Amino acid sequence: MTMSRRNFVAAAAAFGVAPPLEPMALPTLSRQQTGDRFDPWIEVDASALRHNVEQVTRLTNGRPILAVVKNNAYGLGLTTVCPVLETYAEIAGFAVVKEDAAIALRDAGIRKPILLMGMFSESAGRDLIDKRIALSFYTDDVLARVEPLARANDGPVPGHVYLDTGMGRMGMPYHRARAWLNEVAGSTTLDIRGTFMAFTEEAEFDRVQLERFTTLAGRIEGDGIDLGALHAASSNGVYHLPEAHLDLVRPGIAIYGAYPSRPDDEMAKAELRTAFRLKARVVRVAQLRPGDSVSYGRDYVADRPTWIATLPVGHSDGFTRRAVDGAQVLIGERLYPVIGAVSASHCIVEVGEEPSVMVGDVAIVVGPDAPAIRPNALADRVGTSVYDVLMHLNPDLPKVLT
Repeated sequence: MTMSRRNFVAAAAAFGVAPPLEPMALPTLSRQQTGDRFDPWIEVDASALRHNVEQVTRLTNGRPILAVVKNNAYGLGLTTVCPVLETYAEIAGFAVVKEDAAIALRDAGIRKPILLMGMFSESAGRDLIDKRIALSFYTDDVLARVEPLARANDGPVPGHVYLDTGMGRMGMPYHRARAWLNEVAGSTTLDIRGTFMAFTEEAEFDRVQLERFTTLAGRIEGDGIDLGALHAASSNGVYHLPEAHLDLVRPGIAIYGAYPSRPDDEMAKAELRTAFRLKARVVRVAQLRPGDSVSYGRDYVADRPTWIATLPVGHSDGFTRRAVDGAQVLIGERLYPVIGAVSASHCIVEVGEEPSVMVGDVAIVVGPDAPAIRPNALADRVGTSVYDVLMHLNPDLPKVLT
């Protein structure tokens, strides 16, 4: 299949790209409300989101972006991030994996197209259709599942075909898809707006997957079936597989300022800006005597008089338990190492021989303000995934848009 013949601008128009919109009012904290707050909060940087979208657009030669906002917009807050992203002309729409998230976006006033990439339930189906949410088509019984919705909708149900080219997680297996599509595409029940796949993000096999996808798409279109806008590239594909940019791209983590797999290589291609800060205020400053310990398990024991500070942010807030393995926290202009076990609601940092911090000082636990606390650096230091750094942020943490 020759992808260059496809007009991705036209595909975006068919997908429903709207002109830039005015941002809507957001249910967030104001800056004044964080003025004396000790408990943790998240600040979302709109200018960084703008920068990262521009970088993705540059890397993909202007492809429209279907922004992946699954898992609470990668921890930054669905109804905080999406109203900002929606105002950008480059954003063609949004993709989620849970029906509650899709409905929440519409209820928050999002007007651009929304794709539900996961399974939809019979009980929520009517609400999804009423709210103009595109479904994913990939099951053998798709016609039976969608037919009642089409009757209620008084017309075909819009959605995207999901093909499994080797991920083995979701989608119609590619080797069965042609016959299946020839059966279902003739129905007046479905309105196919797009077709997509997901990569395993193993470099050699990704190319195998892409070949399967494009070859199959070419054959199916040769059968006279319109597959709509083709999309495959997540953030990793945006950086490393330009052949997969197709009609739309589908980045997630790059929009929020974290690199998907090879930060050094990716930064050289397009530098991103961390789009959030996890903050809290120091709640306690104390001096340890030689032999005094901190936190569960007594893994840290002072060997000299040492000042420490306690922050009210722990693993229930999304700050990894492994932070003690090398994470640092920025207070003022200095970095302080995390010591002792991170508990559910607190962590402790070593201040040093002098009490250089005070109760009430703002600590930045994750953010752009020092290389050591950026998401990829934190993940690398403690041996975890950068996706965990973002997606494990507690959705109940208050958000501030800056």
